Amino acid sequence: MPVNRYPITILDTVDSTNNYAMALVHEGLAKHGQACFAHYQTAGRGQRGKTWHTGKGQNIALTIIIKPNRLRANNQFYLSAAIALGSFDFFSKYAGDETKIKWPNDLYWRDRKAGGILIENVFRDKSWKWAIAGIGININQSKFSKELKNPVSLKQITGKDFDIELLAKELHKAIMKRVDNLDASTYKKTIHDYNQQLYKLNHTIKLKKANIVFTTTLKEISAHGDLITQDGMERHFSFGEVEWVI
Repeated sequence: MPVNRYPITILDTVDSTNNYAMALVHEGLAKHGQACFAHYQTAGRGQRGKTWHTGKGQNIALTIIIKPNRLRANNQFYLSAAIALGSFDFFSKYAGDETKIKWPNDLYWRDRKAGGILIENVFRDKSWKWAIAGIGININQSKFSKELKNPVSLKQITGKDFDIELLAKELHKAIMKRVDNLDASTYKKTIHDYNQQLYKLNHTIKLKKANIVFTTTLKEISAHGDLITQDGMERHFSFGEVEWVI
């Protein structure tokens, strides 16, 4: 495998790789593309304030520091899409074409969750300075907490055990390839690629808004990251406005 030109720090245990990376930013030590990987997180975090549960030494917990020099603050979804696509490129290489991206940035295999992404941004005077992208992917874990609805790991899919550190480095490289290729000339292709790999594209899905559950057909994701559906009329939903019902 070609050497990744970006550095990666390997940690045995940390509270959260995102916290570790954010500390580097605040201390003025951060560099674009550098990453940290931990064999175990004591307080891993997911979307909507949820805890990311992971077995010790069994899964990928990786955070990449990105300096979005060529992106404006209103272009945040392009970066999110690029990171999701890099994760897809990596995982589908091993898990096959049943790998999909579930809006906004979960990694799915069939109807089961293999990974998730949490991006935290740093702004100064309305200027987008840094993006801290945390990626958690289930690799060798075969037993999960009953609190998790539909987890799956690469081992469960393939029947094989993997070298976690090696795969973390490969994931890092795949994501940075997508990120470093991201500029105004590739925005349209990035959204196109994202929609091509979208979970439940053109299928009927259940969503929940406030206390109302409804069915609708998933049509695409907009350039700004809105979920666009159709059910007699076209509907647009921003992230956090609706929840999936599975």
